[in-house]
Amino acid sequence: MTYDVIVIGGGPSGLMASIAAAEHGAKTMLIEKGRKLGKKLAISGGGRCNVTNRLPEDEVIKHIPGNGRFLYSAFSVFNNLDIIDFFEGMGVQLKEEDYGRMFPVSNSAKTVVNALINKMDELGVHVKLNTPVKAVHYDSDFHTVILQSEEKIETNSIVIAVGGKAVPHTGSTGDGYPWAKKAGHTITELYPTEVALTSNEAFIKDKSLQGLSLRDISLSVLNKKNKAMITHRMDMIFTHFGISGPAVLRCSQFVVKELMKGRERVPMHLDALPDKREDQLIQEILQLVDDSPKKSFKNLVKGIVPDRLLTFLLTKNNVSEDQKAANISKEIIRNFVSDIKNFTFYVNGSLPLEKAFVTGGGVSIKEIVPNTMQSKLMDRLYFCGEILDIHGYTGGYNITSALVTGRLAGMNAAFEASAYSTTTT
Repeated sequence: MTYDVIVIGGGPSGLMASIAAAEHGAKTMLIEKGRKLGKKLAISGGGRCNVTNRLPEDEVIKHIPGNGRFLYSAFSVFNNLDIIDFFEGMGVQLKEEDYGRMFPVSNSAKTVVNALINKMDELGVHVKLNTPVKAVHYDSDFHTVILQSEEKIETNSIVIAVGGKAVPHTGSTGDGYPWAKKAGHTITELYPTEVALTSNEAFIKDKSLQGLSLRDISLSVLNKKNKAMITHRMDMIFTHFGISGPAVLRCSQFVVKELMKGRERVPMHLDALPDKREDQLIQEILQLVDDSPKKSFKNLVKGIVPDRLLTFLLTKNNVSEDQKAANISKEIIRNFVSDIKNFTFYVNGSLPLEKAFVTGGGVSIKEIVPNTMQSKLMDRLYFCGEILDIHGYTGGYNITSALVTGRLAGMNAAFEASAYSTTTT
C-alpha cells in the first residue's frame, strides 16, 4: 500500500503536519516510535500546554532568536493568530495570560492533545504507535520508510518531524539527523538552549545562595568588552550547580554560544532592583542612616532585597550583623548599592543538551524553502519542528514554530504528492 504523505514523529509539528496533509486530501500515515502522541505537548507549560503567544508577529519572531526571521514567509501563510483560530475551531477554548501566553481554558494539556488526535481520526489519518523507523530510502519513484520490524512502506512525500535532542524522555533522541544527512542536508552544530547554567564561583560552591529565588530582576550576558549583549527581566534562582529560572533560561543560549567560541567563562550581570537608579538608592540609604544612626545597618536596610541576599552582600562588604548605621562609611554604602545594582559573576558552562528544554542547531535552514518547508536538495521531502535549526524562548514560541512549520510541511507535502501522482499515472 502506498501513501501520499508519511509523517514521522508525533509531536506538535508532526500532529499538525498530519492534519494539514489529510485536510488537503492526502492519504496520510503518522508514524510514532513511542506509546503516545503529543508527549512533549502534554508536559509543556507545566502540563497546561502553552499553545502559542498572542503578541504581534514581529514580537513573536523576536522571541525566536535562533533563526526566527526565517519564519516570516511561513507566517504569511499561517501564523500565531491562525493557531488560535485553529484550536478554537476545534472547540478548544483558549485564554491569554502574562506576556501574551495562550493556554487552554481547561488548564490541561490533554485538551489540546486530544483535540489534535480527534481531528486526525476524523480525517482518517492512519496512526502507527510503538513503531520505530530504522531508515528512510529516497528514490525518484517512491520514497520508502523502513521500520525496525523491517516492514517497508512506500510514500510519495515524507515529512520528518522527529524533534531535536532536548527532553529525550519524550522521544526526541536525534533520530532524524541521519535521515536528513542521507538526503544531503547539513546539520549545524547542536547545543543546549533554554538550559540552566553552571558556575564555580565561591558562593555557588559553598552553597551560600542555594535555593534563593529572586523576583523580577534584570540579568545580562556580557560580551568580551563587558557590554551587555542580551538582558532579560524575569525571575531567577541560585542552585547547587549555578543558576536557573526564566531569566537564566532566556540568557542561556547567548552564554552557550560564547563558550562555543572558546571563552572559558562568561560574565553575567545581575541588577536586583531594576526600577531604582543607583544614585537614588544611595540617597535613600544615606537618609535612613541620618534618621536612625543608632539602629543596626542590617535592620535599617532590611527588606530592600531578600534576606539571604542581604546577608550575603553585607558579609561581602565586611559589615557585621549588629554594626551601627552611624559607623558605616559612605564608601561602604556605595559599594553595597553597587552590588545590589551591578553584581557581576561568572558562569562556565550549562547542563547538557539532554537536560535543556530546546535544541539549538539542526537541519540548516539555508537548505529549506521558507514558505513550504520543502527540502531544496530532495524532491518530496519536508522538515518541520525542532529538527530544524530554529529555536525560541519558552513561552509558547517553540510550539508556535512547530505548529506553523508543521502546517506548511503537511500542506505542501500533500500538494506535491498529488501533483506527483498525477504526472506518474
